Amino acid sequence: MTKKGDMLYAWTTDAEIQKKAELGGAVTALWKYALESKTVDAVLVVTRGVDLYDAKPVFITDPKDLTKTAGSLHCGTLLIPKLIKKYLDGASDKKIGVTVKGCDMMAFYELAKRKQIDLDNVIMIGVNCGGSVSPVLARKMIADKYGVDPEAVHKEEIDKGQFIIEYEGGHKGISVDELEEAGYGRRSNCRRCKLKVPRQADLACGNWGVIGPRAGKATFVEVCSEKGANLLAGAIKKGILETEPANPKGLDIRGKVEGAMLKLGEKWRKKDFEGLGEGKDRLRKIMTETSRCIKCYQCIDQCPICYCVECTTKNPAMVPPGELPVSFMFHLIRYAHIASSCVNCGQCEEVCPAEIPNALFMHAQQVELEKMFGHTPGISMELPILAYAEEKVERERLHNTGSDMIYENVFNPIKK
Repeated sequence: MTKKGDMLYAWTTDAEIQKKAELGGAVTALWKYALESKTVDAVLVVTRGVDLYDAKPVFITDPKDLTKTAGSLHCGTLLIPKLIKKYLDGASDKKIGVTVKGCDMMAFYELAKRKQIDLDNVIMIGVNCGGSVSPVLARKMIADKYGVDPEAVHKEEIDKGQFIIEYEGGHKGISVDELEEAGYGRRSNCRRCKLKVPRQADLACGNWGVIGPRAGKATFVEVCSEKGANLLAGAIKKGILETEPANPKGLDIRGKVEGAMLKLGEKWRKKDFEGLGEGKDRLRKIMTETSRCIKCYQCIDQCPICYCVECTTKNPAMVPPGELPVSFMFHLIRYAHIASSCVNCGQCEEVCPAEIPNALFMHAQQVELEKMFGHTPGISMELPILAYAEEKVERERLHNTGSDMIYENVFNPIKK
């Protein structure tokens, strides 16, 4: 009987999925079963768009379309949860399956505790994530460091500490450490990430720890919830998936890989945060960098924590419209509202046309607040620090603008 805590190797028996999928096709097979059994109404996943540098979200209701989504896409940097909030009414009336990386999973929790997503209607299959690469930088990296035309590359992967590309005429791998020391490699927020196995999803899947005859032909699956156990058990009973207990040596290897990734994340945190300086020096640096802001609002539009109907940064009394360079108050308001709940997804930095390192500034503050208050965002329904603040002025302002919903969601305690 499949149960929470099980560690398994899993692979599909579906011939069509086997042709397309990597690592045994377990994730694709699970979603096929979920759709066919009506466990979910739809699956939202990311697939390749015009090329491997173009990540495209797809909403799938027909199980036959799932094979088109198989495989990894490290040059895709989308964040799924806000799409569900914005375009699918927060999964309020549909059961949705989602493949998530760590920051996706964290953003789901943060939006759920703000009552923007109904987690009861979401099934998450988490995938181990060593990091993603900015598609713009990936093209430059492949041309400069690999000496290969980016258009000729038809596959990429991160394996055994290398970023590997395949192209017509061969393949080539370069150490991720070497690439990052040269200013390439993973996005800066991914380097600092210390959530590599998304155990707060319903299932945590990947290739770390698959050894022996199953290596490269099966997926390591950790069962993290009753919901995940039921999904896995149903797929096994249906015959679309086969499993066996994970090799004990594989468990040890998986732990060591995860440990090495966490140490690497700590190394980058130390380097990035120390580079910001402290106290007034840090403040001056942030003020200097943010002075390039053109107030395009992309950081707010893409952030999974920003959801207010009436954003304070658009209040003309606080941030005068049309004023450039924008007042530093614009950024202070945003930092104050979000820093304690930042999930280090990097979206604010990814879309910034002024190339302001927003994610670094926000993440640095989040880590300091976590040290002070012990709140870790994105891993449970525990309330953010701001939820415990009941400012009379803020409460009256929100009431006067008619935005009672904002007050209700942000300041009132949320039932777990």
